[in-house]
Amino acid sequence: MGAQNQTNKTFCFIDEDVCYTVLTASYTVILIGGLTGIVMMLFLLCRTNTRTLTMTAVINLMIGHSIFLMTVPFRIAYYVRREWQFGPAFCRLVSAMIHIHIYVSFAFYVTLLIIRNISFFKQKDKIEFYRKLHSVVASAFVWVVILLIFLPPFLYFYGNIETTGSNKRECFHFHTEITNIVRILNYVVIAVILTVVCSLFGVQIFIIVKVVKNLQSKVSNQQVFWVQLKSLFFILVMIICFFPYHMFRIFYLDHVDDCFMYNEICLSITALSSLDLLAFALQSGLRKGCTLFFVR
Repeated sequence: MGAQNQTNKTFCFIDEDVCYTVLTASYTVILIGGLTGIVMMLFLLCRTNTRTLTMTAVINLMIGHSIFLMTVPFRIAYYVRREWQFGPAFCRLVSAMIHIHIYVSFAFYVTLLIIRNISFFKQKDKIEFYRKLHSVVASAFVWVVILLIFLPPFLYFYGNIETTGSNKRECFHFHTEITNIVRILNYVVIAVILTVVCSLFGVQIFIIVKVVKNLQSKVSNQQVFWVQLKSLFFILVMIICFFPYHMFRIFYLDHVDDCFMYNEICLSITALSSLDLLAFALQSGLRKGCTLFFVR
C-alpha cells in the first residue's frame, strides 16, 4: 500500500511555484481575452438580429461568461499572494463559480447546437421569436431557474463540510469533501457530458459531409457550409475546454489528496471557453458578416 501511494504522489508531483505561475498566467489571459470578447460582442449586437433563438443563446452565454469573469480577479490575487484575504464564504462562492460556469456554458452550447441542427434538418432559414420581448422573457426565465432554483442548493452544499477550509488563508481546497455520493454524482455528470458532446460531434460531421456532397465544388462559397463549420467550432470548444478536466477527474476522484494541483490546472482549462466570444467577434469583424454569423 505504501509503495502504491508513493507511485501516485510521484505521478501527480508538480512544483507548487510552477503551478501557481501557470494558474496566474492562464487566468490573466482568460480575464483579458474574455472581457475583450464581451466588449466587442456588445458593439456587434447592434447589427445583429437578436430575436433568433441562436442569438438569444449566445447572449445568455455572454451573461454567463460575464458573471464568471467577475470572480477571476480574486483567483489571480490569491495565486499571486498565495493567501486568501476575502473570507471563507466568498472563497466558497468563487470556487463554486467556475464549476457553475462549466455547466451553464455547456447547457447554452448544447441548446445552441440543437437549435442549429433542427434548423438544418427542417430546412428552415432561421428560428426566431415573434418579438424581442419574447426573447427577453425567455432569457429571464432561464436565469430565474439558474439563480433561484439551481444556485442556492449548489452553494449550500458546496464546501459546507466543517473539515474543509480549516486554514482560512487557503482557498479552493474543498477536495476532502468528496464522499461516495459526490463521487458517484461526478461519474454520472462526466458520462453525460462526454456522451452528449460525442453525439453532437457525430451529428455535426454527418451534416458537414452531407453539405459537402450536395454542394460539391462550390462548397467554399456557400453560406450553409460556413454555418456548419461554426457549429463545429462550438463542439470543438467543448472538447478542448471541457474534456481534459472531466477525463482527468475520473482518475482524480480516487486520488484527491495527491493530485489537487493537477486538478486546478485542468479546471483552469475549462475557463478558456470564455475566450469563445473573442473568437466570434474577430471572425465576424473579419468576414463583415455579423448578422449572417448568428442568424442561422
